[in-house]
Amino acid sequence: MLERFFRLRENKTTVRTELLAGLTTFMTMAYILAVNPAILNEAGIPKGGVFIATALAAFVGTVLMALFANYPFVLAPGMGLNAFLTWSVVKGMGYSWQFALLAVFVEGLLFFALSVTPVRESIFDAIPVSLKKAVSAGIGLFICFIALQNANVVVDNGATLVDSVDFRSVPFHTQGISAILALVGTLAIGVMLALKLKGAILFGILFTWVLGMLAEALGLYVPDFEHYFPLYPKLSFAGISESFEDFAESFGAIFDPGKWDHTVEKDGVMVHTIGWTLVKSLDFFVVMFAFFFVDLFDTLGTLIGVSMKGGMLDKKGRLPRISGALYADSIATSVGAVFGTSTTTTFVESASGVAAGGRTGLTALAAAVLFLVSILFAPVFLAVPAFATAPALIIVGYMMLSSVIDIDWHDVRESLPAFIALAWMPFTYSISDGIMFGIISYTLVNALSGKAKRVSPVMYALTVIFIVKYAFI
Repeated sequence: MLERFFRLRENKTTVRTELLAGLTTFMTMAYILAVNPAILNEAGIPKGGVFIATALAAFVGTVLMALFANYPFVLAPGMGLNAFLTWSVVKGMGYSWQFALLAVFVEGLLFFALSVTPVRESIFDAIPVSLKKAVSAGIGLFICFIALQNANVVVDNGATLVDSVDFRSVPFHTQGISAILALVGTLAIGVMLALKLKGAILFGILFTWVLGMLAEALGLYVPDFEHYFPLYPKLSFAGISESFEDFAESFGAIFDPGKWDHTVEKDGVMVHTIGWTLVKSLDFFVVMFAFFFVDLFDTLGTLIGVSMKGGMLDKKGRLPRISGALYADSIATSVGAVFGTSTTTTFVESASGVAAGGRTGLTALAAAVLFLVSILFAPVFLAVPAFATAPALIIVGYMMLSSVIDIDWHDVRESLPAFIALAWMPFTYSISDGIMFGIISYTLVNALSGKAKRVSPVMYALTVIFIVKYAFI
């Protein structure tokens, strides 16, 4: 049955490989189950409710991806978008979290409407192959950068934007040992890859985690219970009922107009806007389109990067069955908002499962089931530390960077925009910004150098939209 539904032989894969890839992707994404509740709780959303909403949104979105598109892409509430909701929309603009999630819900509906039409697919197909290859490499660097930060290998030293950790000045038993274990884990995966050991990435995560537990047992790793937690998993169901009580409070809260109120100070006077009046205002559309733009190009960038690495694009650089992937992404966004979490989107960490051999929706389905199970076994899954998943993401970044080989570096019209897109992602901490600046530069460089016909009408339209966005929004 699995063979027929997911077409495993056609995709040159096996059930074992797909399940292992799903587990690998889940392991590299499990951090979202801890991080998302912490971030959205700052906006006032009950923490336990966010945890359950995160797991359920990931489950629903990823199952839809498996069924609609048969791709190994895994969805979950996205990093960056959750921070935007908390610190920009709620804390910065003064909106309630219920109102912010309503904007996410409407954004998902708009996404779905565009997915039914050829608009989103046309955008994907219009992006030149050179930019798609650059996006794949840029996401690889971005993933690597995030991993190095999470493992405290790359730090902010105050004098420069980034720097390598100084082992002589940081607390060794927390930050120091974590960085060392991450580097050891990276080398371990490298050795396993060189020996062509299947499942090297997953084994690397487990190997690094076990080293961490040994370090804790020997007193080399000492938890501070604030940023560095005990590494031994504890099977405990304490707090699960409280989490469901929190979930009951956040589930469906977006449909209560009495909780959409917005209070902001203008010229020394507190201005209070309530209910439907607020939804009818320009402010709602500004917030909704802010989510919309970031989500649109983060999603397209991830689909491009991961599918490029997995060899899933056709000869013209198009992704077959992209409509199904876009349906899953948009539906998951609206469903996640109802559950009580920020925008659900395709995760770049899906690349870890692809690197482990995942090629079909069975990989996604395996990861989806693990997200659902995580509700009952959260202590086990959340015990995997960031320094254990960091090596996997570093290796994935290395693998994705290889796509730059196929860019024609002798053609400035192709290579310069590709480089801009590639560099912008890690340096601006944004996949969407990298794509937007890559598209703008590709259009302008070609149009102003006598190759205007090389650029498609869709690319011209996107360039105008992006310039207007950066100028006025």
